[in-house]
Amino acid sequence: MNQDAKKLAASVYGRVNAPVVERCRLNFCTDLEKSVLMSNFERRGWHQVGPDDEWNFYWASTQTCRNLFSVESGYRMNDNQMINHFPNHYELSRKDLLVKNIKRYRKELEREGNPLAEKSEVVLHGGQVGTRYVHLDFVPITFVLPADYNMFVEEYRKSPQSTWIMKPCGKSQGTGIFLINKLSKLKKWSREAKAPFHPQLSKESYVISRYIDNPLLIGGKKFDLRLYVLITSFRPLKAYLFQLGFCRFCTVKYDTSVTELDNMYVHLTNVSVQKHGGDYNNIHGGKMSVQNLKLYLEGTRGKAVTDKLFAAMQWLIVHSLKAVSSVMANDRHCFECYGYDIIIDNQLKPWLVEVNASPSLTSTTVNDRILKYKLIDNILSVVLPPDGVPDVRWNKQPNPEALGNFDLLIDEELLEKDEPSSSIGKSIKNIKNRVT
Repeated sequence: MNQDAKKLAASVYGRVNAPVVERCRLNFCTDLEKSVLMSNFERRGWHQVGPDDEWNFYWASTQTCRNLFSVESGYRMNDNQMINHFPNHYELSRKDLLVKNIKRYRKELEREGNPLAEKSEVVLHGGQVGTRYVHLDFVPITFVLPADYNMFVEEYRKSPQSTWIMKPCGKSQGTGIFLINKLSKLKKWSREAKAPFHPQLSKESYVISRYIDNPLLIGGKKFDLRLYVLITSFRPLKAYLFQLGFCRFCTVKYDTSVTELDNMYVHLTNVSVQKHGGDYNNIHGGKMSVQNLKLYLEGTRGKAVTDKLFAAMQWLIVHSLKAVSSVMANDRHCFECYGYDIIIDNQLKPWLVEVNASPSLTSTTVNDRILKYKLIDNILSVVLPPDGVPDVRWNKQPNPEALGNFDLLIDEELLEKDEPSSSIGKSIKNIKNRVT
């Protein structure tokens, strides 16, 4: 076992024997008492204080962040304070806003005549011909209900009997999700949703998306990927991809029959759903590392197509971020770690399912605890200046050794400079290949 592996080896009790980092006297505040957070803060010698005290670093829930940035609070952060969400982080994580922003981004590129917005004709499931984006077709066809009901019906009729997935816009962990394959199942729902608008009585909006009914299967089971993406700035865009993502598997073999349409153990990969199933495994938690997925695909499909898939996933992430960069409130006190959920179909095409602003920090297995501890440790190293003290005047360009398990996805500031130094120059070349 090499030195790095020894430093982060788990004991028999699942604790992480982490290296001691340079200690720095900082005050931190959090309303998420998770062990992977607290152990990282305490290992750095930070001191916990309350939200009304003088704090330097706040790891907050999304609701706390919204309250802090609200007009009513009137709170103004000083130069040595930092918080883990952007004020309107939900532009990417609310399902309806994500789709709206990506659609707007593609339309803007079309108006500019940008080749990224190129379209081509495709044959749909029903045999009709439609048009799709060649380079930016990474989200399933999606509509917001009840507002887009008529547009959805028009699309549905192009491929009758196709399967669609309904999700409430503001919920997570699989709550309120269901599948439909008949228009009649929606009609009652739509009639109720079309009641006269009244803030106290209005029905919650849903997104309805074309269901990816040809997912890549391993062992006959459906899975998705959870990837962690760290953003330190939206203008210029600076983003990093955590190398240690993982696959989340269903506990029941995939079945497209109508009788299994309501069986969420077949269709939803969320651990919050699957852990209640009788076949859930507490040891591995139904998870497999991204590295092992890559090895599996290289062995079964070949290295060239595997590399193409992973490049396509990076492309997808970068352009979803570019889609919201112009509308995001780019506060220099902020950073954000988003959890990206991606499904790969059996043609090895990745699809963006959703983005989470507060990816779970709960550990379900020993490996989970180690991974999430590393994630938080690496985030702190990237977002803090070299001296470890938050400072809004810092240029947010960490030293290469501070990245840990993060890879640079995009840094528009470096792209502008096109710095020639060896490690940075290589990163810039890779970025240019992804975004142009």
